[in-house]
Amino acid sequence: MHLQGKTVLITGASRGIGRAIALELAHQGVQRLILIARTHAHLVEVATEIEVIGAEAVPVALDITQTVDVNIAIAQTWRDHGPIHLLVNCAGIAHQVPFLQSQLPQVQEEIAINLLGMYTITRLIARRMAVQQQGTIINVSSLMGKIAAPTMATYSATKFAILGFTQALRNELSAHNIRVVALLPSLTDTDMVRNFRWFRWVVPSTPEQVARSLIAGLQKGTPEILVGWQSYLAVWGNRLMPLLMERISRWATPEELQILKRLREAGADSR
Repeated sequence: MHLQGKTVLITGASRGIGRAIALELAHQGVQRLILIARTHAHLVEVATEIEVIGAEAVPVALDITQTVDVNIAIAQTWRDHGPIHLLVNCAGIAHQVPFLQSQLPQVQEEIAINLLGMYTITRLIARRMAVQQQGTIINVSSLMGKIAAPTMATYSATKFAILGFTQALRNELSAHNIRVVALLPSLTDTDMVRNFRWFRWVVPSTPEQVARSLIAGLQKGTPEILVGWQSYLAVWGNRLMPLLMERISRWATPEELQILKRLREAGADSR
């Protein structure tokens, strides 16, 4: 894919993977980056970095769970800065908690941002791309969209759903010359996961590594872009030995959660 001179819209652009993708695309010669996130001040910081590189940056403070606001913002953005050639759906949130201790408001928040917000943005952009008969949509899923992780049940569910959504759109929108790609980072060292109890044996990627993998995958025309050798090993292991991979997932669960589980089991046995 030729990126020079293109206009790109990125959600979740104020930090982490979204920020790294925005900066990498600016280095690749993208003409204009429309940056979407909830906090305007953080977007302005990223926009300043992008403009130093030489690309135009347009910060748009927006909560993608607010459907009416999203409709208005996308219409105005397309009118003022379109057409948009590339959409990167990177906005997401994760809560790490054992399922039995999970709370409905957190579950609803993950679904609202990770799935419904992505759907709303994609529907609005894809319809316009179909009229111009060109475009690329990148949906950021996760390795947890292939292999579910204990303590991340709802997050894993949303990431599995994103892969199904992406596959369906890939087949539907190809008739309109719209390419749809899934990006699957593994554990990435971002602000979102800094307070997580990390899984053992997993070496985290950096946001910059994820961004570079995205560019490489786009150039190769890969429909699903994995990040890092551990991801490839995990996916192949899950295909060939799914029961073993489930055991490894349990063994990799953060130690303090395993201790808590053993204590509860011991308490149940003593009754």
